[in-house]
Amino acid sequence: MKQAKAMQEKMQAGRAELEQAQFDGVAGGDMVRVTLTGAGGLARVHIDNGLLAPGEGEILADLIIAAHADAKRKLDAKQAEMMRDVAGPLAGLPGMPGF
Repeated sequence: MKQAKAMQEKMQAGRAELEQAQFDGVAGGDMVRVTLTGAGGLARVHIDNGLLAPGEGEILADLIIAAHADAKRKLDAKQAEMMRDVAGPLAGLPGMPGF
């Protein structure tokens, strides 16, 4: 029972840490950058001025999507790492809570 309580406390601390974290994703050779919050929300978008030429809208949209996907992969990896640290060998088992 003590181990379960300790694991629950670690998970709560991990969630709090993730809420404060931000993850940057890049695309197009750093021409587009996005920042996600720990909850996965889009917090910031940076677009290089060189992409703001007429007719570049579709390319820009694709790069924003790619940068978001890059940041989301980083967020997911951090969540998985934290879960392994908290749950140890139980991480990934059916019924185990996640972040």
